[in-house]
This record gives sequence, structure tokens and C-alpha cells, in this order.
Amino acid sequence: MSAVLLVVNAGSSSLKFAVFEAGERLSRLGGGQVERIGRGPRLRAVRPSETARLLPLPADAGQAQALDAMLHWFDAEFGERRLAIVGHRVVHGGIAYTAPVPVDDAVLARLEALDPIVPLHQPYNLAAIRRLRDRAPRVPQLACFDTAFHSRWPDVARRFALPRALHDAGVRRYGFHGLSYEYLAGEARRLEPDARRVVIAHLGSGASVCAVDGGRSIDCSLGFTALDGLPMGTRCGPLDPGVAFHLLRGDGATPASVEKMLYQDCGLLGVSGISADMRELLASPAAEAREAIDLFAYHCTRQIAAMAAALGGIDALVFSGGIGENAAPVRERICAPLGFLGIALDAAANARNGERIGGGRVPVRVVPTDEEVVIARACRDALAAA
Repeated sequence: MSAVLLVVNAGSSSLKFAVFEAGERLSRLGGGQVERIGRGPRLRAVRPSETARLLPLPADAGQAQALDAMLHWFDAEFGERRLAIVGHRVVHGGIAYTAPVPVDDAVLARLEALDPIVPLHQPYNLAAIRRLRDRAPRVPQLACFDTAFHSRWPDVARRFALPRALHDAGVRRYGFHGLSYEYLAGEARRLEPDARRVVIAHLGSGASVCAVDGGRSIDCSLGFTALDGLPMGTRCGPLDPGVAFHLLRGDGATPASVEKMLYQDCGLLGVSGISADMRELLASPAAEAREAIDLFAYHCTRQIAAMAAALGGIDALVFSGGIGENAAPVRERICAPLGFLGIALDAAANARNGERIGGGRVPVRVVPTDEEVVIARACRDALAAA
């Protein structure tokens, strides 16, 4: 009986999954996602060359029900195949885990301790692992970390200017979106083989910018938590720590209420007062929408320039993510001030979301990311090692 492997990316409001042939070529056999978990979710699943199927779930279905629906679809489509391994995206590996690791009770306990650092991600990543372990106790589970790709930063990029004891205890910059950056760095080397110093902008509802030198991450706009670096859909981005103290002095403020506000009420949504969705803001005539877009683009420009400085120059710029791949006006705003780095856009190629949109000395690429295949490769390697 031929074997397959399953890749799971579980979040607070969505669940993505993919099925691969468990062989050297890693042929993708199908996959899908559940969106709007807890708010009228639907499971959209598809096999290659087939029409996508939409399967309704109860309006109040949570993550556990979404995972059960995914497994029901998997059993119906691949029940005759042996499930060899399940690979999971886990956002934070902390100091301990800088490469994919098989999950056991001790690993889960160490990862749970990181829940407060990334509260919108880690608890849901780990809950999916637990449920899959319960449903398929004999199938190995592999945790693949968003922080791992950034684990070889130089000390000057890793360290805050805090007492050394805090750094040694783990209060340091980690960087995130690493599974996406690992894939994009590989694609950049394939598409622009002469480009050693690459800046990658992963721009979506979560957004960041990464400096890659010879395929290796040396810095990223995200730091200790997923709040830093850039304004995002609902997250604040760079913030003077004194603002948090100021907010905590307000009437009725608590650490939990301030944290919720910084994660869920800021960013594009907070500035515009309209939406966290860049598509809605670009379509809006409101001045507040324009202010939110301009603020986002300004910070992206600043971070790209900062990453180029960390690299000592730039040989290629890559855009990815929902905004990076599809929002031509945003890419135009971001790149317009970067002529001093040799970055200029081909207006026509940018408008049609072309694969190569640079018109200056530095190549500019639009590359869709694929975190699932990075996890699938790690699963393949784990099976081979076993």
C-alpha cells in the first residue's frame, strides 16, 4: 500500500492542509483550507485537475470540528493509502528547537511554554498536533518551526539592549515567517542565481521583511513576537515600549486588554477604521483608507532599505504574500523611494502582477510562497532518517 504524508497549518481562524505522495518527488495530491473558523466556516478541498469541493460546517464550528472535517475528507479521498507522517507548522521553536523535531509529550510541554509570546498562533498549532495524535496515535507528528530559518543570525541582530540575564533566558529576537522565507530564498536562488544579497517582503495580513545572504537569513523585521516590524492587518507594528506603559495607566486597562488591542485592533484596521483587508482599502475613496495604505507602504520601504543596509547592498527584491503578490499599487508606493538602491518598477509588468516587475538595475520578482512544500520536504527527510 503506497504512503502519503499530510501537512497541517492550523491557526486561530483558518486551517490549511495538503497531501503529498511520500516519495522523493513529493507530488502534491490534494489539499485545501477552512476559513472563517467560528464565523460560518466552509471547507474548500481539491485534488489536482479536479473542481474544488465546498463542504459546509456548522456556523459555530471551531478548530476541532475543522480538523475533524479535514480528516473526514482525507479518509474519503485517501483512506486506502497509508498515512506515513503528519507535518505541522509551529510558529515558535524558542531557543531549543532550530530544526524540525518529532513531537512527544516533552516537546509539547516545552512548546506550550511559548504560547504567551505568540498567542494568536502557537496554542492553535499545538492543539492541532494534540488532536491528530489522538485520532492517529501511531502516526508520527513532526513540528516545523517558523523561527528555525532565522536561527543563525549574528548576535547583533539577535540581541536586545537588555540585561544579559534576560537574553540568556530567551528574551531575544527570533524572527518569524521562516517556512515561507525558506521557500522564497530557494526560489530566489533559482530565479536569480547571481543574486547573493536578497531582500524578501512577505506581505499579507501578517507582514515582514527578511534579509537573506547566500540563502541564509541574517535579519528580519519581526523580533520577539509577531507584533514587530511592520503595521499589519490588525497588528500595530513598530511601537515605542513607552506607549504600552502609557496605555496600562489608563482606566480599566490590563495587560490582557492592551495585548488584545495591539494584536486585534491596530494596523490597517486601526488606522483606517474601515477594514484590515488591503483590497477593501484600495477600493475605498476614504482619506483614512489612503492614510493606512501610505503608512503600510512607508514602513515597508523603510524596512527594505534597512535590510539592504544589513546586507551591505541588494542584488534582488522579492515580493510575496497576498498583498505582495496582488496589490500592484502598494508595490508601486513601496518601491518609488528606493531608486537610490537601484530599484525601479516596470509599470506595465507591475500592473499585471508579472513574475518579473523590475525595470532598474536590481531585479524585482513576484513569487508565490509555498510553506506546505517546505514542511513536506522536512517530513520526507524525517521518514528517510527513520
